[in-house]
Amino acid sequence: MPSTMKAAATKILLLLSTLGSYYSPCYAFAMENGQRVLVTGAGGQTGQSIFRKLLAKPGYVPIGTVRSEASRQALLDGTAPKIPPESVAICDITNDDAPGLDELMKDCDAVMICTSAKPAPTGEIDEGTKRPKFGFPNGQPELVDWTGQKHLIDAAKRADRDIHVVLCSSMGGTDPDHMLNKLGKSADGSGGDILKWKRKAEVYLKESGLAYTIVHPGGLLNEPGDERELCLGVDDKVTGTSNNSVPRDDVANVMIAALEDDKYRGRSFDLVSKPVGDGVVTKDYAKLVASLEGKNCDYSLGEIA
Repeated sequence: MPSTMKAAATKILLLLSTLGSYYSPCYAFAMENGQRVLVTGAGGQTGQSIFRKLLAKPGYVPIGTVRSEASRQALLDGTAPKIPPESVAICDITNDDAPGLDELMKDCDAVMICTSAKPAPTGEIDEGTKRPKFGFPNGQPELVDWTGQKHLIDAAKRADRDIHVVLCSSMGGTDPDHMLNKLGKSADGSGGDILKWKRKAEVYLKESGLAYTIVHPGGLLNEPGDERELCLGVDDKVTGTSNNSVPRDDVANVMIAALEDDKYRGRSFDLVSKPVGDGVVTKDYAKLVASLEGKNCDYSLGEIA
């Protein structure tokens, strides 16, 4: 193993070995009796929503992962309620660090994959469209959405446990020409294709033999959850609303519901919400998944990287 990977693995092992010194008696009890859930991308907006909800929910022991010490500190210094330091680990899933991932995964009951390549303006203008160019300064989709997620899935398989993997992906995968696939493309055609790389990871998960749930949210909103009627569909078609967005908090609610209802296992679906005030606020998540009537997304549609 290269020295940088050994250092990363050692950092995780040392962090986890010191967790006991931080635990309160209640947290120690939860560690022994709660469902241990690894939340990757816990520093991001959707991942952090899931992580915080699980921290506040009885019966769960979430461990959030971030890629760097700076990200960990930013998460700990964030808004109230404060996150316990012992519940956050540093692990860059894009590195081929099997020992570190195995240590994190060994006692897990579930994994919430919330990592995703994040586009950002490069400061350049596309001469053809006259619009700003976007790149992926923290890793191209091939690295983050495929290689990183593959590392997680492989680690879950090596754990030899009944681990339920809940993956947050994106709508749009049936359209190879979707605008999101054009972000971060180089002049030679390399890079970008984020939805195609996400789709590759989804298929890999489906074929892994692990229990899985794959959620394709529409456009993500930084608005409160628990205020809208949610709608599910497949293959980028959702009946009941023309709206194609959904609050991150509601995505978190659905992903957590997947841990609590076996009917969400082996499912791949799209998720959007109606506007506030339109319809009845979703409270019954068993009824929500039943609305799919057994349908799942068709991976013969679209393109896979």
